[in-house]
Amino acid sequence: VSKCLTLLIEICPVNNVKVLKAVDSHIRVQFLYPVAEAHVFPESCLLLISEDKYVEKFDIRVVKAGHAAVIENSSRLPKTKIADDFIWIQWDTLEQRLFYIVPKGSSGVLNCVQFYPDKSFTLILEVLLDIPLADTGLKLVSLECGCYQGQETEPQLLNLQVFTSEKGWMCICHSIAPINPGEVTYSVFFLHKGYSKTYTVALERMDPLQVKDLLFLNLDYYVAVFLPGHFLHLVNAQFPDLMSGDFFLTGEDAKINGLHESTIVSPLKSAVLDLSTGSLFTLEINKQALLQFLWKSKLDGERLATLHCLLLHVGSTAELETEIIKWISENVSTCFTFDPIQEFIIASLYWRMCPEVSNLDKLLPYTSLVDWKELIPEVTCTTHFMSLPVLKVQNCKGFWEKLISSLECVKFAESHLRFNSKMLGREWEKLRLHKRTEGKRITTYMTTVLEYAEKVFSNFSPWSTEERLVPLFQDEDYEQQLLTGLMVAQLKDHLTRHLQCVGKRRIEEIAVDYVSKLLDLTYRIMENIWKKYNLDSWVFSLGRRSTSNEILVFHFMCRMLHAASGMCLPLPPGFRTLQTGLGVRCLPLCTLLLYIDQGVLHLTEMCVLKLLKELDNTEMNKKLKLGILTRLSEATGNKVGQLLDHPVGSTIVVRNYVKLLFNQLRNKWPSMSLMDRSSAQIEFLPLSYLVTILTEVDHQGWVASGAVDVRLVEEVALKHTTMLLGL
Repeated sequence: VSKCLTLLIEICPVNNVKVLKAVDSHIRVQFLYPVAEAHVFPESCLLLISEDKYVEKFDIRVVKAGHAAVIENSSRLPKTKIADDFIWIQWDTLEQRLFYIVPKGSSGVLNCVQFYPDKSFTLILEVLLDIPLADTGLKLVSLECGCYQGQETEPQLLNLQVFTSEKGWMCICHSIAPINPGEVTYSVFFLHKGYSKTYTVALERMDPLQVKDLLFLNLDYYVAVFLPGHFLHLVNAQFPDLMSGDFFLTGEDAKINGLHESTIVSPLKSAVLDLSTGSLFTLEINKQALLQFLWKSKLDGERLATLHCLLLHVGSTAELETEIIKWISENVSTCFTFDPIQEFIIASLYWRMCPEVSNLDKLLPYTSLVDWKELIPEVTCTTHFMSLPVLKVQNCKGFWEKLISSLECVKFAESHLRFNSKMLGREWEKLRLHKRTEGKRITTYMTTVLEYAEKVFSNFSPWSTEERLVPLFQDEDYEQQLLTGLMVAQLKDHLTRHLQCVGKRRIEEIAVDYVSKLLDLTYRIMENIWKKYNLDSWVFSLGRRSTSNEILVFHFMCRMLHAASGMCLPLPPGFRTLQTGLGVRCLPLCTLLLYIDQGVLHLTEMCVLKLLKELDNTEMNKKLKLGILTRLSEATGNKVGQLLDHPVGSTIVVRNYVKLLFNQLRNKWPSMSLMDRSSAQIEFLPLSYLVTILTEVDHQGWVASGAVDVRLVEEVALKHTTMLLGL
């Protein structure tokens, strides 16, 4: 009987030969941690993987013998059995992990053994797999090139691979035998999420034997499923909940440049080996190719997947953000199933903030979407829940620590861990209700909220520079101040509940930094839009006619407002003043007032003051002023009345405004009879007397006097009414 000898050869200085195994089956030998610098005297560990379905570890120590170095105790090398009775095994060279599957009934159990530099090892993971294993031959993965070449004669081998990432995810990719001709079926088990997804792809022309060419690749952020000549499916392994993060490419887009696609295998993470040439290639996603794909894509699914890849995988940089904002400005109105402004802001914030604190990536949102119902053409997907992996060791570091954290998130409903706009929206409505019912009464909580807003505004970078491209005023937009501070308060409370190992002061810094970066990103969008439409020297003036570029900028700012309102996000200080100012210049009067009534435009104190001061008293401007005055909130109206001396020519506007207020007051008395509404009683009212005084002022034409103090007129009206009532 011929035997296959596995030999350990001591090359220098003594050429000893040691027979480790003499068996009838093939043996694979794998060194563990082959780093000579780690020890004063080289120590080696060898794994022996036998086709008889067992694995043993040999420890080999080299010691000094005079001027020579020899194997210590070569006659009796220590060995340890690692695994046996497996039907599938995979070696991870980079992470020094051994994965293997042992049958259990009609399915199997995946085990993982982690090896460490100190020669120790641990069975660290077990997970039950719902994969049929009947009539399955032994499959060796990533143990040598020869195992790939021999697959053609083994049609029943299990096409399965395990992929991990330092980000804390672990996936199993499994090719399933097709049921119908012309279909390819494969599953991806997201062990860090507790479910699997099975994909079925319908192909027009395909040889059934081509299914064996299905290749799985680990691209660190994606798991790639590649069928040469047909498709390339990039499955988002880090965020698999929504298929909006997946790419499904066909035709020219599905080619891997520079490779003979029919002869490649993937022995390492983000690498492929071309068996026809013996060349090893590193795989990466090209940023410029992604940008080109973004511009040419017409489907929302492809656009969203590209944005996620650019912002969450490639990484958000100033240069990349500029390119994406250019695309958003051209395509914001053509995206129907998602808002690109929201996605840009949320994904960019996620990329910037998550490295600051461990586990922050589990608590911050990475997308504005709650669900995604768009389907990939010709691809069906079904989701199945599975048992969570069982980790044998809890006090782990690195990858295993992150995996344990991911599994804990699944146990406690991950969707509730991420900060979201619904949380903020509920509290915002409560605060607004309190403001309406309690009026000017400031609570301790509101004081704290306003203090948080001041901290955010002090970090607002455009205010720290003297020359600003976008003319944002440091006006007091009380509502936006409340929303800004409230977002800090709510995010701080959310992080405090889940980051118990982080101090309160540090959590407050993170919350303030998050909202500050949000405002900076919003300003960055505006800055790029200003440059795009050549408004570099634009001056905030309400008395000029609008240009076509200003109209485009105004409508884009409306889209920004819609995006922020949709997620209850604050806007930079001065945004609403600037937007309303542009609206005054760009919109006809009826449309402007409609926008104000519908909440698209907001009448800030500064905007109203500039409008009343800068606009002359043409008939159209009088109508505009009256329309603005009648739509002021009580708080803003009081401030405007106290601060502004109205020109005499505007007394007609003010008189009409007071008449309107008086009529509104009378309409509040539906229970009074007509006799109760006598002219004598009406004359006792301060508003009635105010109308009389303003009418006399207008008739007498006090042009030379310069202005009428509205506050003084109100006081005179109140005194006159008091005298008439005999009080």
